[in-house]
Amino acid sequence: MSPQDFTSKLEQCKAAVIKAGTAYVPARSEAQNMAKRLRENGQSYFTFITTPQIDPTNNCAEQAIRFVVIYRKVSQGTRSENGRLACERFFTVIATCARQGRSAFEFTRDSIRNFSAGLPGPSLLPAPTTG
Repeated sequence: MSPQDFTSKLEQCKAAVIKAGTAYVPARSEAQNMAKRLRENGQSYFTFITTPQIDPTNNCAEQAIRFVVIYRKVSQGTRSENGRLACERFFTVIATCARQGRSAFEFTRDSIRNFSAGLPGPSLLPAPTTG
C-alpha cells in the first residue's frame, strides 16, 4: 500500500470509529461524557498513530511529576500561597533541567547570581537548534 493510500485508509477508519462512538450512545452519563469527548477530541486521539514522536500513553508526563507527588506525600504539601508558588517554580526548574540534561543546581545558582547583579535570569527554554 502506498503512503497516500495508507493515509487515506487511516482517515476513513478514524472517521468510522468516531462516527460509531458518537452515533448511538446510551443515556447513561458516563457514555454521554465519553461520546462528547470523542466528538470534541476524536481527531487528537489518533495523533499518536500517525506521529511516531508522540507516545501513545501519558507515561512520560506521569514520570515527570512523580517526584512532586512523592514530595507532597512526604512533606504534607505547603501551608501558604507563597510556599505553593515556590514549590511550583522549583519543581518546574528541576523537571525542565532534567529533560534538557542540564543541572538544576547550576540553573538556580545562575538565577540567584543574575538577580543579585540586577541581570536577567537564565532561560529554561532549550537552546535553539540549527539545521
